[in-house]
Amino acid sequence: QVQLVESGGGLVQAGGSLRLSCAASGLTFSSYAMGWFRQAPGKERDFVAVISRRGGSTFYADSVKGRFTISRDNAKNTVYLQMNSLKPEDTAVYSCAAAAALAIGALTTARQYDYWGQGTQVTVSS
Repeated sequence: QVQLVESGGGLVQAGGSLRLSCAASGLTFSSYAMGWFRQAPGKERDFVAVISRRGGSTFYADSVKGRFTISRDNAKNTVYLQMNSLKPEDTAVYSCAAAAALAIGALTTARQYDYWGQGTQVTVSS
């Protein structure tokens, strides 16, 4: 049974930082590209970032480029999202997802992913 479990969310002031983690089990972690998505209340789920299976390639949404960094540790079956210079508009539930894909170029839409975590709430106050 595949499980993706996010942690690290919370309440932070604008300009602050948070580091999200997503621990995976029940799958061969290094065979999956990993992505982060977010969903704000009343809005659609949006792509945030994706990292290739070995971590050599990453891609970010324009809204987070230069502020967020995705990374992974295949030995720990964990993917991370370092979020700096947070803004109130970053407030959302952040979810990680796994995709059995070789290339990450197309992994900006939710339907491309095979497994999802439950999400962790990030709230940025102004």
